[in-house]
Amino acid sequence: MAKDSEALDSRYAADADVDVGREHVGNIYAEALLASVQKTGTLDEIVEIFDSLVDDVLSASPEFEAIFASRLIPHDEKVKIIDRVFKDKTSPMFLDFLKVVSRHERLDCIRAIHRQTHVLYDKIKKRVPVRLTTAVAIDDALVAKIKDNIRKLIGGEPILRCDTDPELIGGAVLRVGDTVYDGSIATALEKTSQQMIDRSVHEIQSRRDRFSNSAGD
Repeated sequence: MAKDSEALDSRYAADADVDVGREHVGNIYAEALLASVQKTGTLDEIVEIFDSLVDDVLSASPEFEAIFASRLIPHDEKVKIIDRVFKDKTSPMFLDFLKVVSRHERLDCIRAIHRQTHVLYDKIKKRVPVRLTTAVAIDDALVAKIKDNIRKLIGGEPILRCDTDPELIGGAVLRVGDTVYDGSIATALEKTSQQMIDRSVHEIQSRRDRFSNSAGD
């Protein structure tokens, strides 16, 4: 569960500064990877291997990631490096995948491919990233109840991250995938205020219309 939360954190962080072109490339390769591994029944294994590559190798060794991303290092040399580092330590299918990405000079997009792999993997598993923001921290029992309600709503498994924002005047803001449900009192007050304004404008318009009709008579 902790790993799910960390993955969700990284996805929300990526949303703040995303390179659309790179993410598009990432999606193309992620689709190709998952289409291949689903046929072999090794989907979960490949995703775990990909996680390990990013978390345990690239994040731990920026120099190695720079080698991956460099356009100055030819494909043949990168293949030798990939074999030297990963051969006999990972799935042959994933090893071949890395070589294909290298041949197309897209190893600089490896993190985007990883992110998009998780997006597609979550869809396959019906896992939905959910972010709940409340004014104060909520207890585990309430979190469990909220997850259960969301689970029934979406027909899948919510991967829930809970945050607090003292500036909320109460209530909660819930983000399910790309949809935001804002139940905060501040938002409710704003909506109520707008409704009052709309009613006032409507009343003024009605009175003006009645006055115009009377004048015409």
